[in-house]
Amino acid sequence: MTFLKSASKFASGAVFAGALVISATATQAADMTLRGASLFDESHAYTKTLMKFGELVNKYADTEVTFDLRLNSELGIEPDYVNFLTQGVAIDYAIIAPSNLARFAPAVPLMDMPFVFRDLEHWNAVLSSDVLKPLEDELLEKADLKIIGYAGGGTRNLISDKQISNLEELKGHKMRVMGAPIQARIFGAASAAPSAIAYSEVYNAIQTGVVSGLENEAASLLQYKFFEVAPHVTLTQHSITVRPIVFSGKSFAKLSPEMQAVVLKAGKEAGEYGRKVESTEDGQKLTQMKDAKQIEVHEFADRDKLLAMVIPVQKAYAEELGATALLDAIQAK
Repeated sequence: MTFLKSASKFASGAVFAGALVISATATQAADMTLRGASLFDESHAYTKTLMKFGELVNKYADTEVTFDLRLNSELGIEPDYVNFLTQGVAIDYAIIAPSNLARFAPAVPLMDMPFVFRDLEHWNAVLSSDVLKPLEDELLEKADLKIIGYAGGGTRNLISDKQISNLEELKGHKMRVMGAPIQARIFGAASAAPSAIAYSEVYNAIQTGVVSGLENEAASLLQYKFFEVAPHVTLTQHSITVRPIVFSGKSFAKLSPEMQAVVLKAGKEAGEYGRKVESTEDGQKLTQMKDAKQIEVHEFADRDKLLAMVIPVQKAYAEELGATALLDAIQAK
């Protein structure tokens, strides 16, 4: 396996600026190329997961496959990736947050709805089962997007420009949330003042006072240096991320049956790898920033009360979507 990084020339003579090209051999023309995209650099768990996917495909495939993986948001942000994937252009695979898939399948954000998982063990049990298959089927039918694995594993906390340690301090807190309606409803029920803002605008929004913070996991806090404008981390531990590895249905249909089987096998294993990587690195990155005095970490005194406030919202939302059975299945796993 050879890794050719930014502005490196591949054997064909093409230049891939800002890309990571994965090839079984760097001296032969590949039989096929699969294109991916990541918001992050090579150190982030999502990129590591997509790189592992490429390695596994070449491990299991009978033919050589080249992976043209574009990093650092070169091809835009996740909503852009979703548009590309549905159209079958520009990229063939990417890791997508469930909230960015909600316009096709409104129940998809139940995958990582705040407070839906009890702990990492529960989270992993759900992702290792077929509990989420109804959502996968709906996404494939309505958007021609195929989930081939599940990464994620970051524990999301509040990140803010001021200390928040209890419900009283959370009240009225202006915070950025993802675009799925359940996100705003959950944090609204928790007495905060949520608003959906594009991820690329969050840093400036905090800097200019449009919002006072966001909720996110440690890896993104470090990657995007949100700690520069929001150095307070409150351990609400409200969500464990689920990050589907999504393959374009149009691209998948062009593959031979043998290669389709390889992609599905590699996707599942890459997801398992990614979950281990991110869940392990999450605490390490938080400690790293704390030790470097980039952040201050605060316990949240009223987490049990917070959970009691949001449970009715979870149930009502699932009922609206006709997904009560799915929510029950997730919680019963």
